[in-house]
Amino acid sequence: MLKDHLTYHPNKLGGGGGGCSKPYTPNLIINMSANYVVPHIADEVSDTQQQQHQDENLEQLALDLHNASPLQIMDKALQTFGNDIAIAFSGAEDVALIEYAHLTGRPFRVFSLDTGRLNPETYRFFDAVEKHYGIRIEYMFPDAVEVQALVRSKGLFSFYEDGHQECCRVRKVRPLRRALKGLRTWITGQRKDQSPGTRSEVPIVEVDPAFEGVDGGIGSLVKWNPVANVKGHEIWNFLRTMNVPVNPLHSQGYISIGCEPCTRSVLPGQHEREGRWWWEDAKAKECGLHKGNIKQQDAAAELNGNGNGIAHGNDTATVADIYNSQNVVSFSRSGIENLAKLDSPKHPWLVVLYAPWCPFCQAMEESYVDLAEKLAGSGVKVGKFRADGEQKEFAKRELQLGSFPTILFFPKHSSHPIKYPSENRDVDSLMAFVNALR
Repeated sequence: MLKDHLTYHPNKLGGGGGGCSKPYTPNLIINMSANYVVPHIADEVSDTQQQQHQDENLEQLALDLHNASPLQIMDKALQTFGNDIAIAFSGAEDVALIEYAHLTGRPFRVFSLDTGRLNPETYRFFDAVEKHYGIRIEYMFPDAVEVQALVRSKGLFSFYEDGHQECCRVRKVRPLRRALKGLRTWITGQRKDQSPGTRSEVPIVEVDPAFEGVDGGIGSLVKWNPVANVKGHEIWNFLRTMNVPVNPLHSQGYISIGCEPCTRSVLPGQHEREGRWWWEDAKAKECGLHKGNIKQQDAAAELNGNGNGIAHGNDTATVADIYNSQNVVSFSRSGIENLAKLDSPKHPWLVVLYAPWCPFCQAMEESYVDLAEKLAGSGVKVGKFRADGEQKEFAKRELQLGSFPTILFFPKHSSHPIKYPSENRDVDSLMAFVNALR
């Protein structure tokens, strides 16, 4: 049973950073096998008590490993679960996981989901990784009958019209479910900084809340996240130091890489997840493989009325406001209503509809404030309107709000605002939009 692997006592490995410049050979590893004490749990103990015992062990293990390096965490995971654990490899910078596993000197397994819609560069990258490490990746494919039914009924690009969840469920989630049913635990490349709205609380090790392992039932699968506390730039420093092969798409501006139709490059200042499913709200930036991350946030979002999958109060200052500048006018509800009703504004206005907790709004703060400074004295006024919470329905109904941030240009002598159509939110792109309309 899974619980037999989990009782942990701290050892002397200590903590470290996210990078390593030399192999982690076995003689550097303090033997920890004696530290795993498997208590005998009487048959009469209930499943609930066993689950509670397992959860407590994992929580303690996560605390003990909080300051450990990814290499130490990887070694602990591989040592503990042997052939019952595998690395999930997406074909992006999570190749670092394979390098860490290789450096432990322990045997390891790698699997990947071939959705049938990946970039050609990603397929060539898979081949390069196999040759570099001398391994065979265990590819999982979607059910051909399910894919055929989906495409025949809805076409090849239905996700642009009704969301990506159905396609991801067929091409990714169900194949992953099959893969995990043969394991007791899996290793992912999730990081807290990847998606502040859904991954900011990712622990180093946890009971998987969404999938089942080989024993079946809730709590039968453990998820390890060795790089949870590592920053993206630290991962890249590690990859460069170790001369690890990387997906060539990264050099073309792709940071988060998925299927070809649903992935695009991002510009400086944009968050890495903005390159994924860019036509959807921020809450949709998970494909379902890690849906346990957003379960609690979605519930809170429903109560708060914000609908963006991130918990916060409607009108309370739970997070600091953004776009604070003497060149940016803060609109009240009545103020933005008056601007929208004017048939002939005295000045053209550029207004961002935002939520201060939104990572994409935060990512463009510097660009927007810089733009306001450049436009000062030009005759174009720059403003902001907080459109989350109780204001969201109004903003969706009257101000074309789709997702945060939404940028509107109110032309002089016109009552019809024009919505900025691009995801490029750097200063030059925003300035070109303004110049084209004023």
